[in-house]
Amino acid sequence: MVEEIDVLDNPAVRAYLIRMVGEEGLTLLENFDRTIEKTDEELAEETGINLNSVRNTLYTLYGKRLAQYRREKNQETGWLTYKWKLRLDNLNDALTEDMEEAFEKLAARELYEDENDFFICNTCGIVYTFNDALAVEFTCQCGMHMEHFDNELLLNALKTRVAAMRATLGKV
Repeated sequence: MVEEIDVLDNPAVRAYLIRMVGEEGLTLLENFDRTIEKTDEELAEETGINLNSVRNTLYTLYGKRLAQYRREKNQETGWLTYKWKLRLDNLNDALTEDMEEAFEKLAARELYEDENDFFICNTCGIVYTFNDALAVEFTCQCGMHMEHFDNELLLNALKTRVAAMRATLGKV
């Protein structure tokens, strides 16, 4: 479990956050005091990051439940002000959710690679399943003859990755 106190010092977490919100978003997170609420305007002013980038980062984090907001309505003007607070205590849930999604996609790809036989056109590089190649009599759309494609290396890599993810996620 990742501790919130040093979460931004963890290289794996930093890489995850950079993929999610980019370098600018990570800079915002590093400069965001997690103990108080701030408006997006305050954050933009304090960090020098463009207001639209700050808002995009906050909405992305909100979508992963890593930030929350509270709305305040100005009674005189009717304007709404959003006060944001980081919720990095939800980081483990976000990581697990993303890993589950990646696991499902990789497991489906592993099954597809395992259940199919493939043929490739060495001229244009298009790969066909056996049924698709058979339907066009093993002749590519470019007119060249297809050859069998050995996907064993890819399949083994997928099996290894899926097994590791299955173990990490506690799936038996």
